[in-house]
Amino acid sequence: MSAAPLPSDLPATATPPLDARRTALALFALAIGGFAIGTTEFATMSLLPFFAPALGIDEPTAGHVISAYALGVVVGAPVIAVLASRVARRTLLIGLMLFFALANGLSALAPTYGSMLVFRFFSGLPHGAYFGVGALVAASLVPPGRRTQAISRMMLGLTVATIVGVPLANGLGQWLGWRWGFGLVALLALACALMVAVYAPHDRAQPGAGPLRELSALGRRQVWLTLGIGAIGFGGMFAVYTYLASTLIEVTGVAPTALPMVLGVFGLGMTVGTIGCAWAADRALMPAAGGMLVWSAIALALYPWAAGSLWTLLPVVFLIGCGGGLAMPLQSRLMDVAGQAQTLAAALNHSAFNTANALGPWLGGMAISAGFGWTSTGYVGSALALAGLAIWAVAVADDKGLFSRGRQTSAAAAR
Repeated sequence: MSAAPLPSDLPATATPPLDARRTALALFALAIGGFAIGTTEFATMSLLPFFAPALGIDEPTAGHVISAYALGVVVGAPVIAVLASRVARRTLLIGLMLFFALANGLSALAPTYGSMLVFRFFSGLPHGAYFGVGALVAASLVPPGRRTQAISRMMLGLTVATIVGVPLANGLGQWLGWRWGFGLVALLALACALMVAVYAPHDRAQPGAGPLRELSALGRRQVWLTLGIGAIGFGGMFAVYTYLASTLIEVTGVAPTALPMVLGVFGLGMTVGTIGCAWAADRALMPAAGGMLVWSAIALALYPWAAGSLWTLLPVVFLIGCGGGLAMPLQSRLMDVAGQAQTLAAALNHSAFNTANALGPWLGGMAISAGFGWTSTGYVGSALALAGLAIWAVAVADDKGLFSRGRQTSAAAAR
């Protein structure tokens, strides 16, 4: 199944055409924001063993800090998308990054566990809206047949963050103190705001934009099914990644100084998965999503068996990281099924992923607290990926009209 062209009811973009050089710079500016967001989202997990004792809490409790950020994304993405629907996209992106810089700066200064929870929640608010609006801007800069790859170029900022930004933040956290990891993110966000102001195309609010038009996305069944795939299927990766640093120290027996290398391998996998899945999605959208869920289920099931040795764990961590490519086909799928409610649907994609970011660590933490061990998160993750695959199957069947034909057949039989 090929990726469908943009729906006929999609409002025309107000973005003027750019030459190749300006398009590349605009996508790079958007990627810097992804780099900042990816660094804080994943580095917080890798810094968990270090800020937990500093705030006087154990590691499972510290996982709530990650969930607070995820909750901020879940809340902020739809609220900002609806309330800011009449704001020009370039202006909105700059404002979101400035707020993100402030919230992460406050996180670096948080004196207590309670204040850390609040500041991480605030940090999460711009996340989904930034990626949602940024994806629409990226897609508007290229022909429809290349839109998933354009979105992936923006999202490469996030995946490269897992290779460079997360190990750097983790290293800073170990060498200078965990607060420096959040301070680094604040500086990156400020750089993004400046670069978007310089390179992103000037635009105007979309004609007819408004809260009611955006809310129309909530009445589309395929929108909800697509969001469900991400909210459940992506939870597996987060269940493992959240406790990866602790597993490496407690089970694999590596020194803390080896953590940045392993985190970099995960990020390399995520980068490869993002590029490969974006290429596949522009050719066969839903099969790419289904294939990635199967891939994740297998890789996550291998994790408990590989955790005893660093050399067996590294390739499995790479394979799990590749599962991050699932974001690409789901983002494009929402653009196909959302009609005119593009901003809300695109932002809700990241609400779904951060529902997964909250669900995965919560279920993984429950398994650990129940005494099943650090590696039990792999089995939890595999189950979540398979549950996401089940929702994907429902979405495919519904898209083919199988449910509608079934209802029509039942009605005819009743008559």
